[in-house]
Amino acid sequence: MLKKFRGLALVAVLATSGCDAGENAGPPQIDEMAREYAATSLDGETVSLESLRGQVVLLNLWATWCGPCRMETPYLQSVYDEHKDNGFEIVGISMDTGDAEDDIAMFVEEYSVTYTILHDPTMQGMELYQVLGLPATFLIDREGILRWMRYGPIPEDDPDFLQALNDVLS
Repeated sequence: MLKKFRGLALVAVLATSGCDAGENAGPPQIDEMAREYAATSLDGETVSLESLRGQVVLLNLWATWCGPCRMETPYLQSVYDEHKDNGFEIVGISMDTGDAEDDIAMFVEEYSVTYTILHDPTMQGMELYQVLGLPATFLIDREGILRWMRYGPIPEDDPDFLQALNDVLS
């Protein structure tokens, strides 16, 4: 009887634990709405993906300690410089935990980053976008639809990325 009760209790826990995930269960899917997400600038201002509707957004989850993130940042900056006048915004969200604003600011200065940098010290974005390692990048069109994604760094001049970017910018 006790075994049966434990089994039923486990089923109940598993059934209700999935309810909290709601529509964000599983990895994000291309051609679906990007998941609602907001993080804070180094000045303390909250920025949400919804507030950027009407622009093409490249959401990049990264961290100061991440080697591949450091390697792709100059390329992302060059892509931003090339397309920023076409309604294109890169939002780089640092997953550095705790009070890392000084480290993030030094990173921004070291790499001459001019696109939007936000901080998510609780790493909510990792769970929301089902990210296991950094960097992770999501291309969102002007209507908020996810059009391309990459878990891992974007190689310079990656043809899949450039095609997806050109498609959403045109």
